[in-house]
Amino acid sequence: MRLTPFTHPTPAPRPHRRGRRARTPLAALALAAALAAATCSRGEPATGYEVIARFPHDTSAYTQGLLYHGGVLYESTGRYGASELRRVELETGRVLQRVRLPDDRFGEGLALLDGKLYQLTWESEVGYIYDVETLALLDSFTYAGEGWGLTTDGRSLIMSNGSDTLRYLDPQTFEITRTVAVHDRGAPLKEINELEYINGVLYANVYRTDWIVRIDPETGEVLGWTNMRGLLPANERTPYTDVLNGIAYDAENDRLFVTGKLWPALFHVRLTTGTSP
Repeated sequence: MRLTPFTHPTPAPRPHRRGRRARTPLAALALAAALAAATCSRGEPATGYEVIARFPHDTSAYTQGLLYHGGVLYESTGRYGASELRRVELETGRVLQRVRLPDDRFGEGLALLDGKLYQLTWESEVGYIYDVETLALLDSFTYAGEGWGLTTDGRSLIMSNGSDTLRYLDPQTFEITRTVAVHDRGAPLKEINELEYINGVLYANVYRTDWIVRIDPETGEVLGWTNMRGLLPANERTPYTDVLNGIAYDAENDRLFVTGKLWPALFHVRLTTGTSP
């Protein structure tokens, strides 16, 4: 399947207000939030955050994957008919280059390994491989089930699919080499979304919450929670503003970036207590 560079803007479809995982009952989400709060109150290393800097972010970008490399951001955006891979200037939020996915593909997680960008799709069971310098499409690959978040530990691709299970994939064959069940004091943690591997720890958005969770990549044990509530001020939210999603790390300058789906801003933040990058 051929992907073509996006050469001119087109109107974005109306956001999916139900959220893409609408099958999860609201009661279950409320329970998950309550469990998260209870976990933190029992002495887990919960953290707050400090905003160091704020940058513009395209409000048409339904952020599904985010990473920082070579002084710029790379972003995978979702929604049918509007999914893209983008190279973005951090300081201005300007899209420097983009590749449009086919209209029947919903972009998802994004990872960089050995000079190649790997991009998942949600329900299509296909991913794409690009040259990081040119965004030229190099190949595609397949996997079973849904694709959500994607990152790498420098050896394997690490993938989430909405369950409590993380899959480690061989980047050459895309065979599953191992799985890790994510749990907090024995309770499974599901709806793990965007992923970022930072200094030996997995950072993940928990879908439809304001929490970022830190996970031991070897055992799946939750190491702590960060409550990002209030990061985007209420007066900047619109009926189309969606959830917190998107974590990127600038290893050279020790900067952590976060944003959300259709948000007007991307933030450089520092975690204020507990373990942080």
